[in-house]
Amino acid sequence: MKATTENLLLIFTRNPELGRCKTRLAAAVGKETALEIYKFLLEHTVKISRELDVEKEVYYSEEIWENDIWDNDIYSKKLQTGIDLGERMANAFKAGFKAGYKKIIIIGSDMYDLSQVDLQGAFETLEKADFVVGPAIDGGYYLLGMKTFKEDLFIDKAWGTGNVLKDTLKNLEEERFELLAERNDVDYFEDIKDVPAFQKFFKN
Repeated sequence: MKATTENLLLIFTRNPELGRCKTRLAAAVGKETALEIYKFLLEHTVKISRELDVEKEVYYSEEIWENDIWDNDIYSKKLQTGIDLGERMANAFKAGFKAGYKKIIIIGSDMYDLSQVDLQGAFETLEKADFVVGPAIDGGYYLLGMKTFKEDLFIDKAWGTGNVLKDTLKNLEEERFELLAERNDVDYFEDIKDVPAFQKFFKN
């Protein structure tokens, strides 16, 4: 699909299926509750992205679902391809640049600590910088944006560990990049146990 705006938001998501999402969270709260929490996070991601004045593509982990919370009139739907997370993200960025987009940002779908204003700000940051990174509290990142494709950002990273942000910033030392505010993604029970919006999931 050819670009209708210069800006593209990539949203990486897991298909919300029992036992196949938020497994680290499920170890503490159970598979059913973890699935409900993940669906809640997906709804939040829709809420903060649907009105954003950019093109939007949802990349599914397992298979494309035509009838779900991602409105087909708002979101283009694609399938992640690649051996690991780095290759899957790299392929999504490459496809976006090939389609003609000038600024591309990727996020996951488990960020309750993220707003539409944050996303708008990230695209605005790419006016003055070539790369933008949103650092996560756990040592990873919740957002990555760029104006030119940089392959080494996606190679030789220990995905899912606390070294990802540090190793990514090392790749950007010679580039014009900006760091956004640190945010907390949702992987473990400790990430949400004191957040009011999630208390409804813990009541017996």
